[in-house]
Amino acid sequence: MAGLSSQGLGSGLDIASLVAKLVAAEKAPRQAQITREQTSTVTDISALASLKGAMSTFNDSLSALKTEDVFQARSANASDPDVFTATATTSALPGSYDIEVESLASAHQIASTAVVGGAGVAVGTGTLTIGAGTNSFSVTIDDSHKTLAQIRDAINSATDNKNYVRATIVNASDGAHLMLTAQTTGAANAITVSAADGDGGLARFAYNPSLTTNYSEKRPASDAVVYVSGFRHTSTTNQISDAIDGVTLTAVKADDDETHTLTITTDVNGTTAKIKKFVDSYNALQAQIGQLRSFEPTTKKAGPLLGDAMLRGIETDVRTKLTSTVGGLAGNYQSLASIGITTNKDGSLKLDSDKLSKALAADYDGVGKLFGSADGVAARLSTSLTARLADTAELNQRTKALNAKSVSLQKDSEDLETRMAEVQRRYNAQFNALDSMLSNLQGTSSFLTQQLASIANIK
Repeated sequence: MAGLSSQGLGSGLDIASLVAKLVAAEKAPRQAQITREQTSTVTDISALASLKGAMSTFNDSLSALKTEDVFQARSANASDPDVFTATATTSALPGSYDIEVESLASAHQIASTAVVGGAGVAVGTGTLTIGAGTNSFSVTIDDSHKTLAQIRDAINSATDNKNYVRATIVNASDGAHLMLTAQTTGAANAITVSAADGDGGLARFAYNPSLTTNYSEKRPASDAVVYVSGFRHTSTTNQISDAIDGVTLTAVKADDDETHTLTITTDVNGTTAKIKKFVDSYNALQAQIGQLRSFEPTTKKAGPLLGDAMLRGIETDVRTKLTSTVGGLAGNYQSLASIGITTNKDGSLKLDSDKLSKALAADYDGVGKLFGSADGVAARLSTSLTARLADTAELNQRTKALNAKSVSLQKDSEDLETRMAEVQRRYNAQFNALDSMLSNLQGTSSFLTQQLASIANIK
């Protein structure tokens, strides 16, 4: 039985150990080569991924600076945000305006006369038609659903009530009151109620401008009224967007006869933050490049892309586009250094915040052109980086080639294992044959020894 066999029993040789050592010796050179190449490939893939990540992050920071339009962002500041707030688009021009909030827009709310006995009391049958401005819907109240609570539920669940009016019940000492609230603000969205058919009990809920005795008005249907630089503006909502080009005002609280100030300015703080992000992202890219091409003399440890031509090309290109002056610009700001961004000895950037602030205050549009004009720093850097990050560019093509090589090396490793298994089987067969031959020779030797001994004993 093969499972009970033992190599080397005939000869005394340790065939299993001998075969294992021979296989290992034959496998070692090729396996070492594959392992070295796999390690190198993984290191290169990781290095290119980290480079691509840093380049992408830096390129992302350029999107906020690479056109002159992004420098047209405006900041809208209300002197009292508790009274009104404002937002401004790039079409808004810097300026200052007096704002007075006379009243806020409100949604119409009315409460019916009391139904004595509470929400469970039967009121009547028929059809109620409820309107809010130009929108209306009808509900039919039958004899099985005529309590005040059921009427409330019928109004709220009506298919055609597309959030026009909300019905609730408010209990008081005199009974239960049906409360109707319009869901849209504005004078044009006042509530009306008419009753028809049935037993006439629903007539108590009728309401229109000529018939107001069935309800008390808890909140009028009114428009917001806001004065902008003395000019009256109204809105069905609390937003005014047609008073100042590019500006939307939102009334928060009525403060009649009190004047507040709206100031529209260039968004200096936002622009400063974008420029700081640009500097930080570049420094992160520069640090990553420095690490990839580094060399430590003491330990002799080199970065994974030391001496790499592609890396040198990227670094040189970025640095040139970063530090070169921008042609075709008038004024004092034609380079990053002129607005306080200079280069340290290690290649990183340093930002002088005071100098940048003065530049933005002196010529905001000029700083915008420095970054976002056709040959602006951010514009030309973005064009270059976008091209280098493209799928067909060298960076991605090298990564694809390395990934393919990694797959190929894995297959080489698997093929080597298969080949070594065959070598092991061949060695086992050869040594087992040798073992069998040695065993036979030992048997023959013992027989001849016995025969010779028998001949010696013949007298």
